[in-house]
Amino acid sequence: MNSVPHVSNSTFSKDVLQSPVPVLVDFYADWCGPCRMLAPTLEKLSKEFAGRVKILKVNVDAEPELANEFRVESIPLLVFFAEGRPVGRAAGLANESGLRQALNQLSETVSHQAN
Repeated sequence: MNSVPHVSNSTFSKDVLQSPVPVLVDFYADWCGPCRMLAPTLEKLSKEFAGRVKILKVNVDAEPELANEFRVESIPLLVFFAEGRPVGRAAGLANESGLRQALNQLSETVSHQAN
């Protein structure tokens, strides 16, 4: 069921910073209960927003450099990127409707800037 791709320190620049579409990065850990609870929502939204917003995961235990760079102090931490820059963050267990609204807003903002 895990269709949300993982990114590493070596692929982060290409997959996130140089992405032609906005990106939501989920900073998580396998042992984190709220992270596991959020995973199915991210799976669903990943399919729903395919082509408009990329949803990716970073395991903070496997990628401590990225966790440090983005000042991850608690997980799950969702960081929204547009045009290679972080434009928003949400810490803790986010609900599906709130995330959907944020992703719609992110994709619309970027598409308006492109026009």
